[in-house]
Amino acid sequence: MTTLSQIAWDDTVLPFQLDKADIRGRVARLDGVLENVLKQHNYPAAIEALVAEAALLTAMIGQTISLRWKLSLQIRGDGPARIIATDYYGPTAEGEPARIRAWASYDADRLVEGVRPFDLIGKGYFAVLIDQGEGTVPYQGLTPIAGDSLSDCAEAYFAQSEQLPTRFALSYGRSTMAGRSERWRAGGVMLQHMPKASPFVALEGGSGEGGLLSASDLLDGDEGENWTRANLLLDTVEELELIGPTVQPTDLLVRLFHDEGTRVYDPQRVEFGCTCSAQKVRQSLSIYSAKDIRYMTTPEGTVTADCQFCGAHYVLDPETLGFEATRRPEGDDA
Repeated sequence: MTTLSQIAWDDTVLPFQLDKADIRGRVARLDGVLENVLKQHNYPAAIEALVAEAALLTAMIGQTISLRWKLSLQIRGDGPARIIATDYYGPTAEGEPARIRAWASYDADRLVEGVRPFDLIGKGYFAVLIDQGEGTVPYQGLTPIAGDSLSDCAEAYFAQSEQLPTRFALSYGRSTMAGRSERWRAGGVMLQHMPKASPFVALEGGSGEGGLLSASDLLDGDEGENWTRANLLLDTVEELELIGPTVQPTDLLVRLFHDEGTRVYDPQRVEFGCTCSAQKVRQSLSIYSAKDIRYMTTPEGTVTADCQFCGAHYVLDPETLGFEATRRPEGDDA
């Protein structure tokens, strides 16, 4: 079992398991990571809240999967908040951190003050994409926007697409400690029933919103009682326990689940990271003809591109772009 001194409360995801209830979980803190994600942009407060929630969900979901490369969340709607997109890159080597980036597209003219951030999404879908890299076929799972939060959407996705009862308890926002500047804090707990074959998988409709499956459709008997008990315990979590500066993740687990046979594993460090590069911009433009590239060329005689995630600005020579390029690139500016 990992000791308290080995766990940093900032920018980690701590895996755990409740042996008596056959449930696994994650405790996440993304304070510094979230600060770095959001400072790349100047989003309105409501859009920041959606990006914060999506990034926190991504960190916990990504850590549950054995990733060779990337897990992404995409939330698309017909409301003012058009797109929320996040990427989680698994560690490239033992002891290395995972990396997260996030981005949002929104219609500023349609934003309405006083409306809940989630209601700005409107009708749309919640997608989970898993890409294990070269030589593999990416996986994509979709569920409609449902419930009252992105957490509700994620729970609906796991019930519907994976038949895994899942629960999230999250908290996030700006706060100020004495003598320090304002900064983002985010924390959460994820519970998920251990994967197993279920006799309910063949159900075409469930008791959730719009006929989606829910945990009650997937579990019964002792499993259902264990799931209900764990959720009742999680209901007692307080906001300061999730984002306060003094509560260690292990202390929180002891307080919540001390009778559930809790096992704690090694924490995973997380940091902000973007994978953009001039080479990748060049690759994305390789499908265009010389005529197409001319349409993209600025009056200054260059082709420019900006990374939506980190704001990096690339200035490229048009003669080196597209499948009809006439020159090899000698250097790129970013």
